[in-house]
Amino acid sequence: MESAADVSSPPRDRQSFRRRLIGFIAIGEVGVLAAMALLIVFFWLLEPAFLSERNIRAILNVVSFVGIIAIGQTILLVAGEFDLSVGSVAGLSAVVAAKLMTAAALPVTVTILGGIGVGAAIGLLNGVIVVRLGIPAFIQTLGMLFIGQGLIQVVTGGYPVYPLPEAINAIGGADLAFGLGWSFAFFIVAAIVADFVLRRTVLGRNIYATGGNQEVARLVGINTSAYKIGAFIVVGALSAIAGMFVMADLGSGGTSIGSGWELTVIAGVVVGGVSLFGGAGTVAGGVVGILMLKVVQSGLVVIGVNSNWQQIAVGVIMVMAVGLDIVRRRYFIAGA
Repeated sequence: MESAADVSSPPRDRQSFRRRLIGFIAIGEVGVLAAMALLIVFFWLLEPAFLSERNIRAILNVVSFVGIIAIGQTILLVAGEFDLSVGSVAGLSAVVAAKLMTAAALPVTVTILGGIGVGAAIGLLNGVIVVRLGIPAFIQTLGMLFIGQGLIQVVTGGYPVYPLPEAINAIGGADLAFGLGWSFAFFIVAAIVADFVLRRTVLGRNIYATGGNQEVARLVGINTSAYKIGAFIVVGALSAIAGMFVMADLGSGGTSIGSGWELTVIAGVVVGGVSLFGGAGTVAGGVVGILMLKVVQSGLVVIGVNSNWQQIAVGVIMVMAVGLDIVRRRYFIAGA
C-alpha cells in the first residue's frame, strides 16, 4: 500500500523540475547561445566556408561596430526607454569629426572629442525631451533619426569627407590580433565594464529599479529622471564612438555610416533577452543577441539566400524574440 509521502512525491518532483526549467529559460543568454550554436552548425553543414577564418573575422568586425551601440541601447532599455536615432547619431558624429579634421584642420584628439560631444549632446537632448517634457521616446528619437540624416547631408553636401589624417587611417588599419583592430578591443572592454556595472553595482541596481517600476523606484529615493537622461547620454556617446570607428575603417566620413543600425541594434539586444518593457536584461545578453543576428545574416549570405529574405529573417527573429520576452515575463518570471 502506497504511503502519503509516496503519493505526494511526484508532484513535488514536477514542481522542482518546473522551477529549474523556469530558472533556465529566464536567463536570456542561455537560450540565445544554444540557438546560435545550432545555427552555426546548420550553416557550416550547408557551407563549410561559413566557419572560414575570413568569414569569422568579418562577422566579428561588424559586431564590434554595432555591438558598441548595443551596449548603450541595453542600458537604456533596462532603464525603461529606447533610442531609434542611434544610427543617425553615429553617422552625424563621424562626419562632423571628419569635417573638423579636414575643413577646420583641428588636431585629431580634439576632433574625436568633438564627435563624441555631438553624440552625447544629442543623447542629452533626447533624454531631456523624453523625461522632462514627456514626449514618448518613440516619437522623439524617430524625429531625431530624420533630423540626423538631414544634418549629415547638410554637413557633407552629399559627398564623403576625405582625405583624413594618417593617425585616423592607422587606427582603422590596425591589426591587434586575428585581423581585428581597435574597434573590437574597445567593444570588448566596454562590454565587460558595462556588464559589471549593471550586475554588480548600486548604479546598476538603480537602473534596473528605474526600468522595472519607476514609481516605486522614485518612492525609495532613486532619481529616476537622472538615470534615464544619463542612459540617453551614454547611448549617444557610444553611437558616436562606433560611427568614428567605421569612419577610421573606411578612411573617410561617408554619408552612409550608421544607416539602418537602429533597428539592427534593437533587434539584436531584444533577441539577447533584453526586455522592451524595461527592468530586465544584461549587457552580455545584448552582445550575444547582436552576435546571433550577425551569424544569421552572414550565414544567409554564405549559402546564397537573396538579400530580401535576409531582411525578412531578421524581422521574424525580432518578432519571435519579443514574443518570447512577453511569454517569459508572463508565465515564467511573473509565475502566472
